[in-house]
Amino acid sequence: MAIAEGKNFAFDSPEQIRADHLETFEFFSPDQYIKTETNEFSAVCPFSGLPDYGDLIIEYRPRGNKCVELKSLKYYIVSFRSVGLYQEGVTKRIYEDLKNLLETEEIQVTTLYKPRGGFVTTCVEGSMERPNHD
Repeated sequence: MAIAEGKNFAFDSPEQIRADHLETFEFFSPDQYIKTETNEFSAVCPFSGLPDYGDLIIEYRPRGNKCVELKSLKYYIVSFRSVGLYQEGVTKRIYEDLKNLLETEEIQVTTLYKPRGGFVTTCVEGSMERPNHD
């Protein structure tokens, strides 16, 4: 197992992620494509305890006749700030929580992380057929 050199910072476990903050509202338009984005996402690298910053993109179709309420989504996303979870795991966790909440198979979560150590990382979980705007 690798160990980070230098100072390590404390962080919380994934059990601190607050999926219970997520709320929905009824919405009957199952063919509508919804895309929600924020550039204010952060979590913590469990290797070093240093923050990972990035953009978060959530795309879905409300096939379960539910939409995520945005204030509740913000509270949920903020709960990642002090949680140590690898970038790939963060993306998967958000995808699973939202897929279960919205009861839809048509959902995709993308995280675009800021450079760290010279690497830019993009993680994609799920798949979506996007509308053609041409």
